[in-house]
Amino acid sequence: MEVNTLHQRSLDYFAARVNAVRQDQWELPTPCTDWTVRDLVNHVTAEDLWTVPLLDGASIEEVGDRFEGDVLGERATGSALASIEAAATSMAAHLRRGGTVQLSFGETPTTEYAMQLAADHLVHGWDLAVATDGDATLDAEAVRTIADWFDGQEELYRGAGAVSARRPVTGDAQHDLLARFGRDAAWGPNHRTLVRFNAAFGAADLDAALALVTDDVIFESTSPAPDGQRLAGRAAVRTAWAEVMGTAGMAFTEEESFVSGDRGVVRWNYAWAGSAPGHVRGVDVLRFRDGLICEKFSYVKG
Repeated sequence: MEVNTLHQRSLDYFAARVNAVRQDQWELPTPCTDWTVRDLVNHVTAEDLWTVPLLDGASIEEVGDRFEGDVLGERATGSALASIEAAATSMAAHLRRGGTVQLSFGETPTTEYAMQLAADHLVHGWDLAVATDGDATLDAEAVRTIADWFDGQEELYRGAGAVSARRPVTGDAQHDLLARFGRDAAWGPNHRTLVRFNAAFGAADLDAALALVTDDVIFESTSPAPDGQRLAGRAAVRTAWAEVMGTAGMAFTEEESFVSGDRGVVRWNYAWAGSAPGHVRGVDVLRFRDGLICEKFSYVKG
């Protein structure tokens, strides 16, 4: 695919996903760790705002901190779409002229800069789509073109920390491109629920945590030994979790988590203060149903 066409299509896809974000979705989690929908759109919008001055010949130092912080303002959708349109128009004009652009790692052909931006918008467009239950089907020709380009860039990106560890590939073009960019191509409602649940537990927000479980949720606690206590139903679980969250100086920290189909695992650290402060480390084994947690079995190190 010709570079300008690829760049335009990728920006169009991201723009469509931004335009579909509902007002109640801006704070939802995304596949990008620690980024909400708004954080992700803000990141890409800042990237688009950088595009115009860089193509016009400005250096990184000259742009400075102009586009740091919140660039979306009160009209998030409008701000993002305006930056996309300006970046697309500027890139089309500069690609016709050829030349180079000054990036953080040195002078770079404009065509290479366009490829980088196209890849970022396509992959982040997918991030935004799955975070908001939108259309996550990527343009097949764009996927092939970016995959071929990424063959020569993947190790450089990973070495610079720009992408996380590669996930297993399957032979499916879209799945494998996402995997090479460190994405779980199966990311969906269960992943989103787990991110929100861990955040609610860490904030000791009992109501928020219980809103993410089924009415008939099953919880197995870590005590008493050896098998813990088995509780069924939201009311019984509320009482148990209220005690856990109400412990003086309670601090719940997620160490690692993953989701596979309808199952999930979380490694965590639970600490407390008071006259005898301490902590335990443990694991939750979860099951999901219809996007909610229906089982939470907790285990701790002996």
